Amino acid sequence: MWKIYLSSISVCVLSFYVVAQYEWQSRDAFDEIRLQMDKVNKDNCPIQHLGDLYLPEDSVSHKPDIKDVNINPIFPNRTMLLHVHNIARSRAFFWSYILQSRFIRPAINDTYDPGMMYYFLSTVADVSSNKHVNTSAIYFSPNTSYSSSYLGFFNKTFPRFAPRTYRADDFNDPIHLERISTLNTFIVQDLGAVPVDTSYDYSSDYYRINEWYKLWLPDVVSERHDTKTTYQVEIRYANNTNETFTFHGPRDSDEVPGPVKWTRPYFDCGRSNRWLVAAVSPIADIYPRHTGFRHIEYPTYTAVSVVEMEFDRIDINQCPKSLGNDGPNIFADTARCKKETTECEPIHGWGFRRGGYQCRCNPGYRLPFQVRRPYLGEIVERATSEQYYNEFNCHKIGWVQKTLVQLSRAPPVLRDIAMQTYSEYKNYTVGPDSVRASHLNIHRVLDFILGLNPENCRKLAPQQLILIGGYSFGAEEFFENEAKMALRLANFISAFLQIADPKEVFSGKRVTDKPLTEDQMIAETLSIVMGNSRIWSAGTYWDRNKFTNRTFFAPFAYKTQLNTRKFFVEDLARLNKSDELYINEEWYQFLKQRWSTNFDSLEKYYMKIKIRFNETGETMKKYEHYPNFYRAATLKHGYWGNPYYDCYGKVPMWKVPYAAPFFGWDSLKARLEFKGVVAVTMDLTKLDINQCPDKAYVPNAFKGTNKCDKKSSYCVPILGRGYETGGYKCECKQGYEYPFEDQITYYDGQLVEGEFINLVDNNKTRFHTYQCRIAAGSTTYVNFMTLFVMTCLSLLQI
Repeated sequence: MWKIYLSSISVCVLSFYVVAQYEWQSRDAFDEIRLQMDKVNKDNCPIQHLGDLYLPEDSVSHKPDIKDVNINPIFPNRTMLLHVHNIARSRAFFWSYILQSRFIRPAINDTYDPGMMYYFLSTVADVSSNKHVNTSAIYFSPNTSYSSSYLGFFNKTFPRFAPRTYRADDFNDPIHLERISTLNTFIVQDLGAVPVDTSYDYSSDYYRINEWYKLWLPDVVSERHDTKTTYQVEIRYANNTNETFTFHGPRDSDEVPGPVKWTRPYFDCGRSNRWLVAAVSPIADIYPRHTGFRHIEYPTYTAVSVVEMEFDRIDINQCPKSLGNDGPNIFADTARCKKETTECEPIHGWGFRRGGYQCRCNPGYRLPFQVRRPYLGEIVERATSEQYYNEFNCHKIGWVQKTLVQLSRAPPVLRDIAMQTYSEYKNYTVGPDSVRASHLNIHRVLDFILGLNPENCRKLAPQQLILIGGYSFGAEEFFENEAKMALRLANFISAFLQIADPKEVFSGKRVTDKPLTEDQMIAETLSIVMGNSRIWSAGTYWDRNKFTNRTFFAPFAYKTQLNTRKFFVEDLARLNKSDELYINEEWYQFLKQRWSTNFDSLEKYYMKIKIRFNETGETMKKYEHYPNFYRAATLKHGYWGNPYYDCYGKVPMWKVPYAAPFFGWDSLKARLEFKGVVAVTMDLTKLDINQCPDKAYVPNAFKGTNKCDKKSSYCVPILGRGYETGGYKCECKQGYEYPFEDQITYYDGQLVEGEFINLVDNNKTRFHTYQCRIAAGSTTYVNFMTLFVMTCLSLLQI
């Protein structure tokens, strides 16, 4: 028996001390967070202490700041957080607009509010259009949500209303016989259908994980009633009538706090049972309604839009704090790079796990001869103690040069060699012909692209305003979030047209949703532009006779400047000339022909919807069709168009378009049919140019145009440089070293390009010094044996 006790004690001691990844590693913040996360599960979360259901606020670092989006680049390790931010903001704009749009229409004894199914399917589209979004919800304050889903419910409110959708694990779901997780099954519930003032009430203090609710609600408006930010929309309808509509919405990007607040990571107990991080934006409305006394109806926040993603999908930054990396970060300085000779550099795509970094050599050091690239953090983290202490070092560079100060013109021989290597700088074309040259002169191409403006573009032919041949390489990744905004609306319209049947009859007083209205489509299109600052225009283009009581319908929303509160909407159906009609556009015809017959490749999304039992909503019940599904497009089903200069458009600039199709049932509800397209456009000049070499089949017009010394260095792209030359760095190859005394260990592409232009113009330059030298020994010393042998041999020859 005493042996059993001793073994138990030893196990406890080992479990107490060995909490890091390996025994030789010390315990750090990552281990603390991992232990706290593993301690909570779906079985014990109801009885856990409230503090154990939340992680520290600084466990999510580098949160996107709306004030910084258009100034500094958002790097790939935070683009998903930015998308969650933009979705929450876009939804807040939409619901604020549509809840106040009753002032556009004449007052009648009816409500213009969307029905319950509109709310449900809207949250479904937020989740279905992006695999990284786990949850979307709209939480209303008590007795502030109006609905058109019940007879005789005019000017009445739900006690609570909170449509919420989260992604379910359908690995063992009976509707999937393959027994694989598709990530396309959603649990949709009305969390307002609960007993009021209980632990199930999301607005109650007894609801332990409702930090997202308390960030903005309840909204207490004291003294001044005009505290909500106003936005102006100029609308031009198809019959050429105009209207200016002003509505209240969430805070703008220049206000403090901004439009979106972030919650601490929390365990979604009793719901999805996962660790989530939420972006929360407020929804404004004029409240109370229909009093007959306009002076007592004031703008207030009546709801919040909450969009969440899993904490495990968010990259952590294990590098030490430094310039540009000085924000609150609990994981700071947990990387295992050897600080004596290496420095830490984060890399993206690793999520919540160790190793999302690489160890680069410090200035004045170089990699060993047998090592080709910087040490990968995952390899360092998994190394044994012997490997770690004996490897992953850089060697000191013994002789370091000073940077050349006295400049001179390059010798004719060196200049001739450079001009022969880059022959496109000897004979080149300018203007629109430069983009079609066999050997691309990147500087002349950019002179043409960046020099085009609304005045001189009218002198060119329409085909000269289109860039064909890979000039938007990388747009699919760089503008992925913007494309998903269009995909989200396309998914919602597809879901609504396939799920909501206006002719369906329910038992009791519940009525089905009405068909989509003009105001709803205008608001949806407008919210895309208002919610994402990179999108300059968006349009929802319906096919002929597919929108209710309209032959053509195409609300087009745009803005004319960044950081504005004034937007424009125009129904392009008013343009009826053949060359102006949107159904004749290339991108529209491409998608219509592509989806004219076969819809088998569309994604299939399953929903398990539970709605409220009655108007008061004490409990939930299954929707009449349970489960149900719809088919919609994914990101790859859309169309990326060639960049073009919108010379005669509303916003003249170089644009990158993306369009996503949406679908619905035909008149017999027998098969799907193409219903229209949602399209967005982005600014081409915000895209990063990639001048590094690549495979021959890669459609990049600028590949291989870097000026790195190909013998001693290789090209690595640098993010955030925009549509300019020099967006790369020249790293030394294996066996070479950076020779200069500097704070970096590479040649910056902007400096290389600038000195190369000086060389071409025969000005003073240091371009010929921008090459790595062969790596020598780390120290200089005398080998006496070698000296003795050489001396003897020389004496023998004498």
